[in-house]
Order: sequence, then structure tokens, then C-alpha cells
Amino acid sequence: MHGLYAVGVVLYWIIVTVAIVHVVMDNRQPAKTMAWALVIFFVPIVGIVFYLFFGINTRKQRMVSQRSLDQLSKRSMLEFVEQRSLHLPDDHKPLIDLYVNQNFSLPFKVDDIQLLCDGKDFFPALFKAIGEARDHIHLDFYIIEDDPLGRLISDMLIDRAREGVEVRLIYDDVGCWNVRHRFFERMREEGIEVVPFLPVRFPSFANKVNYRNHRKICVIDGRVGFIGGMNLALRYWQGTETQSWRDTMIRVEGSVVYALQRAFLIDWYFVDRTLISHRKYYPPSTPPSFGGDGGGSPIAQIVTSSPASPYPEIMQGYVHVISTAKKSILMETPYFLPTEPVLFALKTAALGGIDVRLIVPMRSDARFVEWAGRSYLREMAEAGAQVWLYQDGFLHSKLMVVDDTLSTCGSTNIDFRSFENNFESNIFIYDEETASRFREVFIADQQHARLLNDMPHRMRPSFLKRLLESLARLLAPLL
Repeated sequence: MHGLYAVGVVLYWIIVTVAIVHVVMDNRQPAKTMAWALVIFFVPIVGIVFYLFFGINTRKQRMVSQRSLDQLSKRSMLEFVEQRSLHLPDDHKPLIDLYVNQNFSLPFKVDDIQLLCDGKDFFPALFKAIGEARDHIHLDFYIIEDDPLGRLISDMLIDRAREGVEVRLIYDDVGCWNVRHRFFERMREEGIEVVPFLPVRFPSFANKVNYRNHRKICVIDGRVGFIGGMNLALRYWQGTETQSWRDTMIRVEGSVVYALQRAFLIDWYFVDRTLISHRKYYPPSTPPSFGGDGGGSPIAQIVTSSPASPYPEIMQGYVHVISTAKKSILMETPYFLPTEPVLFALKTAALGGIDVRLIVPMRSDARFVEWAGRSYLREMAEAGAQVWLYQDGFLHSKLMVVDDTLSTCGSTNIDFRSFENNFESNIFIYDEETASRFREVFIADQQHARLLNDMPHRMRPSFLKRLLESLARLLAPLL
């Protein structure tokens, strides 16, 4: 009996050693490497199981072939899309080139931009666009709930499908774990193509559960697009029993919708293995409502990132714009667990006299994540940034304005999961007038927030609270 126990102990420590060597050899960020090594070493068995499910890095795997990418993007985008008088802003050309070189995120003109700052703005605009669809509707969302709002959207999609409109829906399998299978099957029976993103089933559970499609994208007839942070759930309209929800979506028209279409069709190939690159999905853009030939139209890029890409695209872009900011950086995020490059860039900017302002929720919907982020917020405040805690409900908005010339909004949180593990999407807009509108939204949110420096119990917590915050922070790279 003692001999079997000894053999078991030896085997266990061999497995632990192999797992830690695997973590080290993956050459990821040192903080993340150390976090996983500590979890594996100090939490017997459970640590190894968690690493198998949530820690294995898939960034080196190519999930979509280069040939398919060429067919889905380069051929269709270059053959069908012609842009005249495309004037790229000199100040942001390095960032534009970065995104073009990383994953062929081409810059496009925007004919119309609408900022939708809560569900009461977004959902009526979405309903109107769906109701006016004549050819196709493409939806790519992390969550679509089986609640009154989700069922209303489902009914609208079924109505459009019955009228001959092509409807395709991608939902995240983990994001919709609590949604009944019948909810999606009803749409399939009506001719809607509904596909889950990376369905989590054994034995492939460990390879999929940690990599989720967090994007929120909608394309109507290739002419109208939506992108931002809202899911298709009633709480985004009326909040929860305890708090309201504040979030941001962007509605766009113009050539930039081609880039949203490309993002959706690549995801569709990923989940359905169907190549869709017909000309009708990239219809000729209507003349802009301003700027005559379009020369004065704002320029924007739709940028996606994923764990399957060679680089963390959106994080690299954030580091670039933060590091090159000259006057101001305004940022909103529901979770603030920054990677080391982003944290270093933000603190450097604040210490260098840049007006750095950050708004996060006073109370998060994930308490452990909130505690893990508290010490990061103090670091930002101590570096000279203004850290504001939003009090009027839960702030789920993800936006940034830099130097009043660049603005971005999308699904990307300022945390390890969004930058490294999730499939995310953001729109980057290079336009002073649009940046001014983003700034107005930020200032309005700031009126409902409290400055962290005015909260002594948060800036100088007790020893026990600091200890709990530090322990939670140790796991920040894994959250």
C-alpha cells in the first residue's frame, strides 16, 4: 500500500514538472508564466486540470488557412471595392499601416457614424435595420439571451427569413451556455443559418473553453453595420434588478461596412467552413452625405484580434496610440486588468504630463475581478492619472479617445482575456469631429463618477484588504 502511494506521489510530481516545463517553454509573458506555474505547484490536481482547460496557448495554431483568407478578404475586397480620393491622416499612418500589415485591416471611408450610448438607442436602431433588410442579415454576438428581447429579435429574424432574406447568426457557445437548445432550433427550422462558435464538447473541451468569440457585429445588406460592446439581452435595455447598464455601440454606413462584412465572413468560414465571397455582399457604396467625392469623409478601420493570430493586434495598437499620445487619453472599460505593456504605456503617459483619464465601474458584475483590479487602479492614480469610478449603474462601455483625433470602440476590455484569449473586434476612427463626439460621451459619464483620489478607504485600504487585493492580482493573467 505504501509502495503504491509512493509511486502515485512520484507520478504526480512528474506530471507537475512536465506541466510547468510546458508553461515555461511556451514563452508567454513572464507574469502569466509565473501565475500558471504557481497555480500548478500550489493547488494539487486542480491546478493541472485548470491549466489543461484554460491555460494551453493556441496562438501558434492557424485556424483559418491563408488561401481561405485570401479568398475571403484580398480577392473580394480588392476586386469589389474601389475607393477614390482616400486621404489617410499623416499623424495616424503608422497605426493604419500596423493594422494593414498585421491582418489586412484596410482603411475605409465612413459616410455616417452614430454613437448609441444605451440599449434604448441601440435596439430600436437595430430593429429598424433588420426590418429594412432586403438581401441578408449577418449577426455575430457573444450572447443572445432567451429572454423577451432575445425572443423579439428571433421573431424579427424569422419574419425576414420568411420574406426571402438570408439570415446568418453566430453565437458563442460558452456565452450562451444557459440558453435552451430549442431557442436556436426554432430559428433553424425557419431557414435561418445558426451556428455556435467553438462548441465545447468532450473530448475537445480543454482546447476550446478558454477561447471565446466576444465580438458584437451586425451587417445588414452590406450597407449598414453595428459594432461595439452590447450583447442581445434585455439587461442591456433595462438593466438588472439592482442596477442599470451603460454601454456603447456604433452604427456605420459607407465603405467601412465592407470591413465589418469581411470580419463576419471570416468568422462564418471558421465555424461553418463555407466560403462566402460573392459580389453581392460588397454592394457599391452610395455617395456620402458630405465631402462631395468623399474626400472629406472620416477614415476608419475594423480591427479584429484572436488567439490564433501571430500577434495580439488590438493590444499592439493600444500600446502604440498610448505611447504616441501628445495631449490626452480618455478611456472607459468595465474591467481593468491590463497587461504589462499597456499598464507601462499608460503610467508612462500619465507621468509624462499627458491628461490620462480612466472610467471604470464602482461595482463590477464580477467581484473577484473587481478586487484583482483595485491595485492597478491605485497605481494609475499614483502615476498622476485621473481614475473615476462610475456610480450610475454598471459601466460596460469600451471606448478610448486619444488627442481628440482618434477614437475607438468595440468589444475589447482592458484585461488579459480580451487582449490574449478572446476573439475581439474594434473600430478605429481617424476624425476630429467623431473624436469630439466620443469625448462628449466620456465627459457625460464622468459626471456620474467619483474620483478615486477622493476615496481614502480605496487609496489607503487596510492591511487585510491589500492582502486580498494582492492575492487576487496574482491571478489577473488568468482571469
